[in-house]
This record gives sequence, structure tokens and C-alpha cells, in this order.
Amino acid sequence: MDTTHCPRPNVVGSLLEQRCSESALDQYAVCTPEGTVMSIQFKITYHLLKTIREDLERRHPFAFERVGFITAGVSAADGNLWVLARDYRPVNDGDYLRDKSVGAMIGPEAIRKALQCAMSERVSMFHVHSHGPCRTPRFSGIDLREQAKFVPNFFQIAPQCPHGALVLSDTSAYGHIWLAGDKSLTVIDRCVEVGAPIKIWRYS
Repeated sequence: MDTTHCPRPNVVGSLLEQRCSESALDQYAVCTPEGTVMSIQFKITYHLLKTIREDLERRHPFAFERVGFITAGVSAADGNLWVLARDYRPVNDGDYLRDKSVGAMIGPEAIRKALQCAMSERVSMFHVHSHGPCRTPRFSGIDLREQAKFVPNFFQIAPQCPHGALVLSDTSAYGHIWLAGDKSLTVIDRCVEVGAPIKIWRYS
């Protein structure tokens, strides 16, 4: 199913506390000394991924599916940019809007909370939803359209980190990342589930 979001996240921008304007992510941190872009790896523990999948599977009173946000830190080393998932922030039941044309519509309060978290905790934010049992998850056309609208807004109040989106299945994960607000999306090269055994989903 598709997921879409409030198309007007800027309307809540004035309600956020004053942001820290400096960028902690050097634009050259994502490049090798030769100037080529590093391989981008998204790393998440088995237990956190399990928690997210279980939450996204819960029935909502009226939405067809659930969505949430993953907070993450960033580390660059050995030709890799590691995005390290830290925590999961589900969207509250009351922050969904009724819209039968899409799987889930979240309102401005959900966006405001995610933006506030990115700014106050200085973390990367990744929107996440699930396509359930499909073997190789990919974003739908609506997913791609809405990502292009709301992900760049995170750079307005939290430019210090990259931001992006993940789509899960029951057995896999796939993601996009924006390294800066004025850059186009990049496919995450590898999603790594840290557990026993370690699972790696490669896309390059």
C-alpha cells in the first residue's frame, strides 16, 4: 500500500523552537579523498528492526497502515558512510488523518514532532513504513512523490545530518537518503541488520 503525508509541513515550522543553524556534517565527509561518494550503509539492530515491524503491523482505528520515524547517527570511515539507527518514534494514533485514497495520511502534528526531534536531538530522521510480505520492497510512485516534498524540509531545521526514508518488508529493507537539502536522493547501498546471523541487503 502507498503512504502519503501532509503536503504542508512548513505550516508547523513556526511552532518549533529556534534551531541550531550550524552544520555538523562536513559536506566532504561523504566523499573519499579522490572525491568520489562513499558507499552508504544503513545499520540497524535485529531488536530495533523487530520492534519497528511489530509496531507497523498494528491495526490503526481507520488508517490502512502505520508509519513512523527512525532516529539515527552518522559516522564516516574506511570509504563508508554509516547511518546508525538509534531509536524508533511511532506516529501517534491521533496524528493520522482520514484519507481513503492512500494507505496512511499523517497530519502536521506528526511532522512537527519529527522535525522537533531532529532539531533538538541533532539526529538524522528516516521515515519508515512497511510493504509487508513482499520479498523485495521498493517505494511506490506516491512514496517517491511525497518523499521529495517532506524530506528536504528536515534540512531547514536540522541541516547537520542526512535524512531519508526506508521501506520494509517482512524479510528485507530498502532506503533512500538525502545528503543535503539541495541534493537529489541517493539509494542506500546496503541495509545491514545486526543480529545472529547478520543480514545484509545490497543494492549496488
